[in-house]
Amino acid sequence: MEWNLRLAAARRGIWTATDLRTRLAAHGLAVSAGKMSKWWSGRPASVKLGDLDALCAVLGCPVDELLVPERASRPRLTPVPARQAR
Repeated sequence: MEWNLRLAAARRGIWTATDLRTRLAAHGLAVSAGKMSKWWSGRPASVKLGDLDALCAVLGCPVDELLVPERASRPRLTPVPARQAR
């Protein structure tokens, strides 16, 4: 998955992690400086669903704007053959 937090924030005129952190706090989500740094500067190993929900609410974006599947890593799905009637 590609993490696009900075791009989504920039599209909404949010240019610093501090600004986003302040907006999240006003929305009721207190984010530590360390966690915000990981979110802002790269690819976090995990994001809680509640935190993701708050990010989407503050940014006014759908989750698929923050988390985008990478083309190279998308698994190929093969159809499962239907069971034959006996």
